[in-house]
Amino acid sequence: MKLKLGIPKGSLENATIDLFRRAGFNISTSSRSYFPAVDDPELECMLIRAQEMARYVEDGVLDAGLTGRDWVEENEARVVTVADLIYAKQSFGKVRWVLAAPEASPFQSVKDLEGKIIATELVGATRRYLAAHGVKAKVEFSWGATEVKPPVLADAIVEVTETGSSLRANKLRILDTVMESNTQLIANLESWEDGWKRRKLEDMRMLLEGAINALGKVGLMLNVRRACLEAVLAVLPALKNPTISSLSDEEWLAVNTILDESAVRSIIPRLKDAGAQGIVEYPLNKIVM
Repeated sequence: MKLKLGIPKGSLENATIDLFRRAGFNISTSSRSYFPAVDDPELECMLIRAQEMARYVEDGVLDAGLTGRDWVEENEARVVTVADLIYAKQSFGKVRWVLAAPEASPFQSVKDLEGKIIATELVGATRRYLAAHGVKAKVEFSWGATEVKPPVLADAIVEVTETGSSLRANKLRILDTVMESNTQLIANLESWEDGWKRRKLEDMRMLLEGAINALGKVGLMLNVRRACLEAVLAVLPALKNPTISSLSDEEWLAVNTILDESAVRSIIPRLKDAGAQGIVEYPLNKIVM
């Protein structure tokens, strides 16, 4: 038996494949094939655009797939959310779909867009957002380069952003957040009711979440004399609860902990000053809670 899994093609493709690698699945893509190779014989992968993923999962063409919550809502797809995977192409946080208008425009809120033209790729969700605010405006589908359309081709846009830098570069001002989104592992309703497929997806969720938990973290181990232990622990960040174990020499202890990678460069010299020896920093692929 195999689980048919959709991998998002495009902006999330590399981040997704790297996340799966950290989780223990090696996926290899080819420019000439939409069927990546994977080193798990129980998986069959297919590259699908994130915008279409929820529809194919809902229809059962795929058992499961990774896509944004935005596209699940846009397609109003009936699927099971197996896991929220908080990562994106530039950072590992959420993204926002925002309503934006030219800096020089008089628009201050969605209420000012009555009867205006809004360009977006997220047509359905934008129409529902406008209806919720009692605003009637023309929503046009945008095939891309949405930021350059105002003020000539549209009065405002609804566009996805992580940092807002592209909007600022195009002299656009954010009026409101239409929705927040993050990547999700979703499953077909019938596939989720299948015992074998559900267990496979639950195992995958655990490994993927473990890989996300390890992002930006490193392990640190060191040796210290008992007499210096208190000084060494005082250097380590609070609430990290390091593991402390005895060595063959009763005067020495081993300390093992997990830290933010960004903090290690300032902590290691202080640990050395406090009496730590044999300090080893090592990378982490997964932290399973």
